[in-house]
Amino acid sequence: WLVPSAQKNEMEPILVELGPQGQTQEMPPHEGEEFGYVLSGAILLHAGEKKHRVRTGESFCLHPSAAHFISNPGKRNAKFLWVSTPPNF
Repeated sequence: WLVPSAQKNEMEPILVELGPQGQTQEMPPHEGEEFGYVLSGAILLHAGEKKHRVRTGESFCLHPSAAHFISNPGKRNAKFLWVSTPPNF
């Protein structure tokens, strides 16, 4: 967590580093929004049956109406900022 007490706020920012072939846990659909910005490497955003590649310097915005998670299909670490509202992590 970038802000240790963020869970009590409307928005929760975290810094995530995924190793090669790593992935986050699958998150259920929820009310709210999620935003991510890739600092290094590349990630795959899995949202329902869809997959979106997001590279260094690119971002994503998600209204999670389906289960979703992020994976690192690469051979190097990927680092990204992930912000959820309401707090979900």
